[in-house]
Amino acid sequence: MSEWRGEGRSIGAVPTMGALHEGHLSLMDIASRECDRVVATIFVNPLQFAPHEDFDAYPRNLDGDAGLLAARGCDALFAPEKAGLFPPDFSTNISVAGVGENHCAVARPHFFDGVATIVAKLLLILRPDAAVFGEKDFQQLAVIRRLVRDLDIDARILGGPVVREGDGLAMSSRNQYLSAEERAVAPALFRTLKQAGELISAPGAQWPEIRVWARKALVDSGFSSVDYVDLVEAATLEMLDRAGPEARILAAARLGATRLIDNIAVAAARAG
Repeated sequence: MSEWRGEGRSIGAVPTMGALHEGHLSLMDIASRECDRVVATIFVNPLQFAPHEDFDAYPRNLDGDAGLLAARGCDALFAPEKAGLFPPDFSTNISVAGVGENHCAVARPHFFDGVATIVAKLLLILRPDAAVFGEKDFQQLAVIRRLVRDLDIDARILGGPVVREGDGLAMSSRNQYLSAEERAVAPALFRTLKQAGELISAPGAQWPEIRVWARKALVDSGFSSVDYVDLVEAATLEMLDRAGPEARILAAARLGATRLIDNIAVAAARAG
């Protein structure tokens, strides 16, 4: 990478945890359009898993992932071992307040500290001109943008649109955990968000009533539980009661042992 910099080449980074799918590869396309050279990272980050979560079971296929990246035009792959990033006495933690609270942080209070810490390390190691993250993990994207702003890390953070299966389910490495029956239920998450978006865009619509409807709709569709369905301001993730020009609906729900997340942008409420 130092050779690329010496040649005046711009560098784009696409950090991932592997188990790549078309959603990840679409981020590669964005990085390729924005920068001269692209480096992808694959590292299953232990800092963002609680002891009861799926770190050991998280899907890993480094050789297959490397082939997908090469076919998509990736110029370099950085896939470090844990020991190379975290010495035995590693003791630093980065916490991002505000956008790193509420929503996913309620069920996973450890998660965004782990994300912020590893992303900061990767950006400082690679020193890319731009880094691309998917909008499916919308709260994660907001945390990373705030992290980079607050710590004056010299990298543009770009968001890539959610990539969906034909039935609307957002692509995720964890989708492979779903049984056939659960996979048939899973698209109801996106359908419910779209319906909630239409409802909150109506004149005079209030979110508390629509949230109650959306949670019930998900359970009635077959989800075992709902962590949250929140209407937020896109940049700050502050809770909203009505649709505004930058509103977004975020949701997380569970099918058996699998936790799915999704989000949609919401049109501003129509005038009465």
